[in-house]
Amino acid sequence: MTPEAAEMLPYRPCVGVVLTNAQGRIFAGQRADMDIPAWQMPQGGVDPGESPLDAAYRELEEETGVGRNHVHLVAQTADWLRYDLPIEVIPNRWGGKFRGQKQMWVQFRLDAPDDVIDLTYKDVEFSDWAWMSAEQILAAIVPFKRDIYRAVFKEFAL
Repeated sequence: MTPEAAEMLPYRPCVGVVLTNAQGRIFAGQRADMDIPAWQMPQGGVDPGESPLDAAYRELEEETGVGRNHVHLVAQTADWLRYDLPIEVIPNRWGGKFRGQKQMWVQFRLDAPDDVIDLTYKDVEFSDWAWMSAEQILAAIVPFKRDIYRAVFKEFAL
C-alpha cells in the first residue's frame, strides 16, 4: 500500500476507555493476541446506531467484565482523536478498509473491588492486566498509539 492510497481510506469509528481506580491508577491490559509485551487500555469499534458512550460501556464490559454498575463516568474527550496505522499494518487490519481510527475516549472510575475484573467475561482481549501510571502506559504502548494516549492523559489531567 502506498502512502497516497492510505490517505484515501477513512478512519474506523472507535471508543477508548480509561478506567481508573480510587488511587488514580489506570487499567492496562496485555493483548492476548501478542507474544511480545503489548499493553493497552480497553477500546473497540462503535456499532451502527450506537453512541460513543454506550459503546464505551459495552467495550469495557466485554473486555474486562466491569459493568455499568461498577463504574461512574468521570470525563469524555471533547472531540474525536485520530491515529494512523503504520503503512505495513493497514492491509492486515480490518480488511484493509481503514487508515487508522478516530476515537472518542471516556474515563470511568471503578467503584467496586478489583475482583469484578474478569478478562474471560466475553471477548478475551487481554491475557493479563495491571494498574499503571500514565507514564508506565506511555512506555508500554505501541509507538503509533503513543501520541493519542498522551493527548487523552493530558485532556483528562492524568
